[in-house]
Amino acid sequence: MTPGLIIAAPASGTGKTTVMLGLLAALRDRGQIVQPFKNGPDYIDPAFHRVASGRPSVNLDTWAMGPSMLAGLASAGQGADLILAEGSMGLFDGVASKGATGTGAGSDLAALMGWPVVLVIDASGQAQTAAAVALGLARFRAGVRVAGVIVNRIASPRHEALVRAGMAEAGLPVLGVLPKRGAIAMPERHLGLVQAEEQPALQALISDAGQLVRENVDLDALIAAAASDTTPAAAPKITPPGQRIALARDAAFSFVYPHLLQGWRDAGAEVLPFSPLADEAPDPSADTCWLPGGYPELHGATLADANHFRAGLRAFAETKPVHGECGGYMAMGEAIIDKGGIRHPMAGLLGLVTSYEKRKMHLGYRLARLAQPIPGHASGSSLRGHEFHYSTILTQPDAPLADVTDANGDPVPETGSTRLQPGGGLSTGTFFHLIAGAS
Repeated sequence: MTPGLIIAAPASGTGKTTVMLGLLAALRDRGQIVQPFKNGPDYIDPAFHRVASGRPSVNLDTWAMGPSMLAGLASAGQGADLILAEGSMGLFDGVASKGATGTGAGSDLAALMGWPVVLVIDASGQAQTAAAVALGLARFRAGVRVAGVIVNRIASPRHEALVRAGMAEAGLPVLGVLPKRGAIAMPERHLGLVQAEEQPALQALISDAGQLVRENVDLDALIAAAASDTTPAAAPKITPPGQRIALARDAAFSFVYPHLLQGWRDAGAEVLPFSPLADEAPDPSADTCWLPGGYPELHGATLADANHFRAGLRAFAETKPVHGECGGYMAMGEAIIDKGGIRHPMAGLLGLVTSYEKRKMHLGYRLARLAQPIPGHASGSSLRGHEFHYSTILTQPDAPLADVTDANGDPVPETGSTRLQPGGGLSTGTFFHLIAGAS
């Protein structure tokens, strides 16, 4: 397998994503092909990775994916010069109970794939103590090898000298030292896959981050530290929701995991994108319609005025299956109430009414056993996914779609819902985003 590294950190907010983007940009500028991955359930960072690297970034999730699926997806790195995987939160942060392969922590992925870890350490407000933190991470778990550190937010030459002295005492190679650069700031993370490619702020950040990395990171030493224990494997077989899939795809509906889209296409399915925001309806020749998550609440008025889209979706749903995830599920309901209290009528395929007037975060892994089928998965199937939204259910009159539990096995009230349309079409929706089927 192509050698790889995991770019990780002690915690969120260290500058890990900026470093990852800078590495992708700097190595690409050197003519090297780098395959990006993202640990865990995330749509935003992979979108950034794609812009920086020119290659689709793939999610690898040890809680939701089995070993064979992880190995198959990691084979996207075949033919590249290097694999870079961005961690999530802190290196050892995952859920309490093991899922399909692990807890979802970046350390699980590092141990499974044999990818050494490059730690991004925020040294602001400390000096030699940064080495103690890095050394603790390096020694915490057998099977996870820390190849070196990139020290971020260094204030002065004296600060750098003290941090380097600490790292030398700890026996940890310093692969880069990044000065404080207030001009480099992440763009608003209220972006989806579509928006990320259109953001001037993101392009400027990638350019600045690439320059920062070129000037301050030993790229040759970083590349030399890469390794892999993984044997190339066949791409996972993923059952598509239909042969011809009408897929909502625009700024309001952009959250689809790349491995699912690729899996659908590998299985011979055809994906037919359409834009609800442009008042487009699903292609009538499709045999199923999939409404991904995204930000419909930001576009409530536009969707409410998209009469062609709503009428076309209702006509399609009369005889064919329609499935929505999170934002797509909400758009299938009766209405979305935005943060200002304005009610926007939606498609009405389900009775769901959701509100953003009082934000409440719903976050975590989900294991669902289907009481009714959804496109691509029969009744009784178990699915692994992830839920992340701020909406509140006001009304959900339809039959529950699934028994849903969190990563600890505790019941989750957001069961999704299902409704059989008069013409025989089945409309279904969930608040969780599907990652993989569960054995």
